[in-house]
Amino acid sequence: QVQLVESGGGLVQAGASLRLSCTASGRASSSIAMGWFRQAPGKEREFVASINWAGRSTIYEDSVKGRFTIPRDNLKNTVYLQMNSLKPEDTAVYYCAARVEFDTSSRALGYRYWGQGTQVTVSS
Repeated sequence: QVQLVESGGGLVQAGASLRLSCTASGRASSSIAMGWFRQAPGKEREFVASINWAGRSTIYEDSVKGRFTIPRDNLKNTVYLQMNSLKPEDTAVYYCAARVEFDTSSRALGYRYWGQGTQVTVSS
């Protein structure tokens, strides 16, 4: 079992930055790939970013490339989502997820464990 606890959401203005954190606990929590997804009201959950277990490989959804990064600190069992140049369309509940694999994935079905979600609201 892996437990995920997210933090760092909030209300910001367009153009601002925000950093989300997700701390994992449980068995082998530093040897798994991690990801971030988001879900806006009335929309399906969508992939945002993923990082492999070693932190050497990342993938991003096209709309966040160049604005978001997903670093991780395995000593702290924590993955981050650094969000820069935020836009109103980034408003959503952001979920951290962990998969029992080493490699990245953009598919929600590839993730076994999920956090409770944290709200990010970007005002125009």
